[in-house]
Amino acid sequence: MSPLLLLVVVVKYFIVLLAVARVTARDADNASFFIGNRKSHWMLVAFGMVGTSLSGVTFISVPGAVAHDGFTYFQIILGQFFGYLVIAYVLLPLYYRFNLTSIYHYLDQRLGRRSYLTGAGFFILSRTLGATARLYLVIRILQDAILDGLGVPFWLTTLVILVMILLYTYQGGVKTIVWTDTLQTVCMLGGLVICVVYVLQALQLDLAGSWQQMQARGMATVFSMEFDSRKFFLKQLFAGMLIAIAMTGLDQEMMQKTISVKTLKDAQKNILVLSVIMLFVVLLFLFLGGLLSLYATTLGVMASGDQLFPAIMLGYLPGFVQLIFIVALISALFPSADGAITALTSSFCIDILGIQRRTALTEAERTRTRHRVHLLFAGIFLLLILGFRVVDKASMIGVILKLAGYTYGPLMGLFAFGIFSRRVVDDRYVPFVALAAPALCYLIDMNQARLFGTYQIGLELLALNALFVAGGLWLLSKPALNFPNGRPSQ
Repeated sequence: MSPLLLLVVVVKYFIVLLAVARVTARDADNASFFIGNRKSHWMLVAFGMVGTSLSGVTFISVPGAVAHDGFTYFQIILGQFFGYLVIAYVLLPLYYRFNLTSIYHYLDQRLGRRSYLTGAGFFILSRTLGATARLYLVIRILQDAILDGLGVPFWLTTLVILVMILLYTYQGGVKTIVWTDTLQTVCMLGGLVICVVYVLQALQLDLAGSWQQMQARGMATVFSMEFDSRKFFLKQLFAGMLIAIAMTGLDQEMMQKTISVKTLKDAQKNILVLSVIMLFVVLLFLFLGGLLSLYATTLGVMASGDQLFPAIMLGYLPGFVQLIFIVALISALFPSADGAITALTSSFCIDILGIQRRTALTEAERTRTRHRVHLLFAGIFLLLILGFRVVDKASMIGVILKLAGYTYGPLMGLFAFGIFSRRVVDDRYVPFVALAAPALCYLIDMNQARLFGTYQIGLELLALNALFVAGGLWLLSKPALNFPNGRPSQ
């Protein structure tokens, strides 16, 4: 299929998003942008969050990793299921009890102002790096598939896509994203199912036959029993639970949508439904990865990793399948970026600039500030994506999970100390503890062989990071004299 026709499809898809944004952003204000006026329907939020949780990285990297890792990634997803239970029954009641717009305001009430700013700062850093890495992966594929053939440079592709995202999130924010993410999740999952069916037909196999061939080639392994391996199943289950808690429960982007639901009960239903859907969807992505590897062997395709899925779809399959792939790909692209820019804008405005606390500001002044911050983060995204272009990696999912271990660890440590201890900490030293923990984790990570021999630390680096932060805060704290609902007294 010609690059020009694929480009026309992308433009038409974007026009649909703009139409949805135009309808949903009517009478939108700052409360609409930040938390959707707490009127979002939990079913829409749950389904839309599937697209945000998966993103282009899952769409491309997870199938591409099956040839090397088998189905072992599913161990992480099983762990995430238990992490979602913690979110539903530990974190969400906390957020609703304090009636939070920014979840990091809890740290202000429990630990102090510097802890609050530290938590918000680590979220901004983590989500900015993670979202741009996800966005880069999909833009790179669109560039290779469409724009290179039309002579469009990578920087211009990135700029245009960011402008597209700005246009439909600029006014409505969460109120709009709840609807656009739902639409895009439908397109992404529909494309996934169609790709699975078509590759099965191309291989002339049924489900049982394809599974037998995957087993014969060693690609159907789900649980790894090698204790020293990074993929040992207990480590992966534990890591998956922590990843869900950190990257969903302690992430303003994900929780901003969840707490836009009116009641705690509905927000909990949202998370529980999300947890079940994710199990089946990721299993389908892994199955597709096995099919693609079988098909690549049949065709003699040498592509692997992140290149495998697009190489087969765009190089060997009919035009209508290529079209479906591109639509599904851009449906994975936008949810991972629109929510991130919106959440980063919200966090910076509320947590760092404090526009809700500054009563002297008019609603119009708050809106102007929000617009400027929104544009600022779009500019930062542009620069970081261009940076990822320079340091391109074979598999971005490994990069993103590594970044999460370093940047979400301090957040997890702060919240764990606040929720599970009854001690008061000297808030002045919290930023230093939160910065020292990732540095110490980096030294340990770089010297694993010397420290642990054949044992390899993998995603449990996130837990180690959080443990260092919580331990450091414990050493700097003392028992509270009393402990009301908010912050303990000294």
